[in-house]
Amino acid sequence: MDKKTEKLSLKREVGLAGAVSLIAGTMIGSGIFMSPQTVLYTIGSPGASLVVWACCGVLVILASFCYAELGTVIQESGGEYIYILRTSGPVVAFMLIFSSVLFVRPAGVAGIALSFAQYVVAPFYPECPPPELLVKCVAAVAIITLATVNCLNVRFSMSVQVFFMVAKVLALAVIIIGGVVMLIRGHNESFKDSFANTNVGINPIGIAFYQGLWSYDGWNNLNYVTEELKRPEVNLPRAVVIAISLVTGLYLLVNVSYLTVMTPKELMSSSAVAVTWGNKVLGSWGWIMSVAAALSAFGSLNGTFFSGGRVCFVAAREGHMPDILSMAHVHRLTPSPALIFTTIVSLVVLIPGDFQSIVNFFSFTAWFFYAITLSGLLYLKIKKPELPRPYRVPIILPILVLIAAVFLVLAPIIDNPQIEYLYVTLFIFSGILIYIPFIHYRLCPGLLTRLTVLLQLFLEVAPVEKNL
Repeated sequence: MDKKTEKLSLKREVGLAGAVSLIAGTMIGSGIFMSPQTVLYTIGSPGASLVVWACCGVLVILASFCYAELGTVIQESGGEYIYILRTSGPVVAFMLIFSSVLFVRPAGVAGIALSFAQYVVAPFYPECPPPELLVKCVAAVAIITLATVNCLNVRFSMSVQVFFMVAKVLALAVIIIGGVVMLIRGHNESFKDSFANTNVGINPIGIAFYQGLWSYDGWNNLNYVTEELKRPEVNLPRAVVIAISLVTGLYLLVNVSYLTVMTPKELMSSSAVAVTWGNKVLGSWGWIMSVAAALSAFGSLNGTFFSGGRVCFVAAREGHMPDILSMAHVHRLTPSPALIFTTIVSLVVLIPGDFQSIVNFFSFTAWFFYAITLSGLLYLKIKKPELPRPYRVPIILPILVLIAAVFLVLAPIIDNPQIEYLYVTLFIFSGILIYIPFIHYRLCPGLLTRLTVLLQLFLEVAPVEKNL
């Protein structure tokens, strides 16, 4: 509570350990257990697939350095949304929040929940793929459970995050150690002539990066909760360097282990690569890998919820979403209305959800907005050099990452255009049609006010002050 006024504000409760766990814990999710076979299949050779994984790590580290500067110049929660709002204006920011709230975030939640469910039910269906309806029901239960945890308590939500972080790093350690043992025994057939059959087209490289970067998604999560971070000017850059270096190293070693144990053909044909690895190395204990992959996805889902609810919450505070979403619970101080809204939309996206399409369209939309965000950093560096910057990066970094982001957005369209990418682009720009009547001209305000008061009483929530 603020001593002078009776207004609520989110507490600064996330320290360095919690911050590293939030980034690394969200990044190490379903991706490393679901994407390696697609990266290998798309790029064509084991050597090139390892290069793609390493390049994804380097790109994400460079992008996160740029975000660390943005996070210390604009010390507000909300990630890309708040940076675009402050640099590119409200229309572009609304396009982001419209796409993010109605597609990108729920697609991310649905994709991770589907991977979690796939690994949970896999041991019960060893001979055949599990029923789709069962997988989706398990995914829905996971989403609802984590929404409840996040609505009840911030500290408990973070301690859950630390627990799953430890569990998933141990799981990856088992895979790495198993791979090293097999490598010492001379299983290195996959690495002989490892660049043969590489696909060097623009489209395969772009799609391979989309799949690899899905596994790194979550690198920017800390920027969504800057207002809840202790000493952000120190802890933000530190957490970013520690977490992303750790994850990149782990991912490379895990991929080497997969390729040591399996032939490229076996890896590409596997639907649950960690389970195939477990069955070959651990024998009758192979089910442990299924549990580990499920735990990993569950922790990632929790981190996505923790930060995703905050984006909705910040947009409402800026007047781009209904007021009710900007409120926090009067006793628990969690942004519960925004979390409940994210949950409902995620469950709707889950119904028609298909994992591969979700990943490609998710990455396409995400990198479209990362490019706009990085343009904003360049604008601040050139036009407003006088702003206080506790942390700064050389101007060449945002330029390099911006070029990479533009390539990632254009790659799948130039080489092999698909009508789906046109639909996604139209959906992003359709945000303008909502912005003009409802946000700019404020149509139907009376109805929203009555609904807000009703929901405020029902959910026991109140408006929140900014933490500056």
